[in-house]
Amino acid sequence: MADTVKKEELGNYIGKETGVSDWFLVDQERINQFADVTLDHQFIHIDPEAAAKTPFGTTIAHGFLTLSLIPHLAADATLNVEGAVMGINYGSDKVRFLAPVKVGSEIRARSKLVDVSEKPGNRLLLKSEVTIEIKGEKTPALLAETLTMIVVGG
Repeated sequence: MADTVKKEELGNYIGKETGVSDWFLVDQERINQFADVTLDHQFIHIDPEAAAKTPFGTTIAHGFLTLSLIPHLAADATLNVEGAVMGINYGSDKVRFLAPVKVGSEIRARSKLVDVSEKPGNRLLLKSEVTIEIKGEKTPALLAETLTMIVVGG
C-alpha cells in the first residue's frame, strides 16, 4: 500500500521511488479479451501455434495492454495525497515499449515521482516515471512518464 502524504510534503518525494506493485499474471485469456476489445487480432497475440514459429516462441501481450494495466498496477505504487477527492488519468508524456510480455509472464509496476505542479481549483498535477518489470527479465516491458491530476477537497 502506498504512503499517504500531505500535499505540502509532495516535494520531498520528487526523484524518489514511491512504491512497487505486486506481481500480476498476463495470461492468454486476458490477451484474447484485449484483442477482442481493441479489434487487434494480430496472430502474434492470439494464435499460439503461429506465434511459436516467431523469434518470441509464443504469443505476446499487446504493448497497449501492458500500458493500460498501469492504473491498476501503479495504484499501490504511487503516493496517496491526503484529502484527495479523486485522481484522474491526465495522459502520458513519454512511453517506450522495451521488451515483449510473453504469455504467462508476471509483470509489476515500479513508480518514481518526477514532478508536482499546483493547478487552479485545488488540483495537483503529478508526473511519475513508471517502469513495468517482467519477472525474471533484465529489460523492462515499458517505461512511461504518466500524468495524474489530483483534486484535493477543501
